[in-house]
This record gives sequence, structure tokens and C-alpha cells, in this order.
Amino acid sequence: MSNVQIESEIKITEKAAKEIVKIKEENKIPSDYGLRVGVKGGGCSGLSYSLGFDAAPREGDSVIEYNDVKLFVDGKSLFYLSGTELDFSDGLNGRGFIFNNPNAAKTCGCGSSFGV
Repeated sequence: MSNVQIESEIKITEKAAKEIVKIKEENKIPSDYGLRVGVKGGGCSGLSYSLGFDAAPREGDSVIEYNDVKLFVDGKSLFYLSGTELDFSDGLNGRGFIFNNPNAAKTCGCGSSFGV
């Protein structure tokens, strides 16, 4: 795929990378699959984050690599996610991925949606 670019606009913490690898192993997802990170309309603040595994990048995707983890991000989502750090928390407030997004002007209480 000639339009695939290696980008670094999204950072992945070591904790998030380990959790992605763990989820893939537990669900028998092939190790060469990447995590598709996206943004879609919806949620209480206007936009919400989406995560899912994909076998390969799509036309126009950016590919972000960190150790054994690949992220696939479409161009529209990358616009909203540029500068974001993907982290993972398993603290008192629950387990889950956290998007530390500097582009979010407002976020909802649960942290799964945001507005710009």
C-alpha cells in the first residue's frame, strides 16, 4: 500500500502498549494485527473514541509503531487525535484506555467522548 505513512502524532505509553499486547494474546488475535484508533460522531460531548483490531492498514491510514504495537489511524481521525497520548489505567476509577487529547476543548465525565 503506497499511501501508508509512518507517523508519530499519537504517542502510546508503555502501560498501554503492554495492555494491547495482553488483549491480543488473551483473545488469540494474530500478533501482526494493529489497533485501529478512531474518532466518530456521537457521545455526550459530540465526538467519541473508537478502538478495534484490524489485519492491515486501509488506504490513506497512518501507521504508528511503538515496540510491538501498531496503530492504524485514518486521516480524519488523525486530525482530531494529533498530539494525543494513549494510556491505560487500572486504578480505583476503573480499567480502560485513556486518551490524553490536547485538542479536546471539553470532555464528558466518563472520558469516552469529547468536543473541539
